Amino acid sequence: MIQTFIARAHAALMSRKGVSAAEYAILAVGIIVAVGAAVASFQGELNGIFTDISDKITTAKSTATGTGGGTGTTTQ
Repeated sequence: MIQTFIARAHAALMSRKGVSAAEYAILAVGIIVAVGAAVASFQGELNGIFTDISDKITTAKSTATGTGGGTGTTTQ
């Protein structure tokens, strides 16, 4: 009976099924923490970049639709 218990305990300890899932979970958490830290440290720069892109898109849209606030005349 004790030998059976020891054999099963040994088999459970040597099984790698749960270990690989735990390793992937730890890796995913590490990646999430690294990305979160990068975003937090570059928050001001990222905000400026996305604001600049948004302004350029708005300007391009206004120019394309003719709502840019110009005089409405073109010179040739």
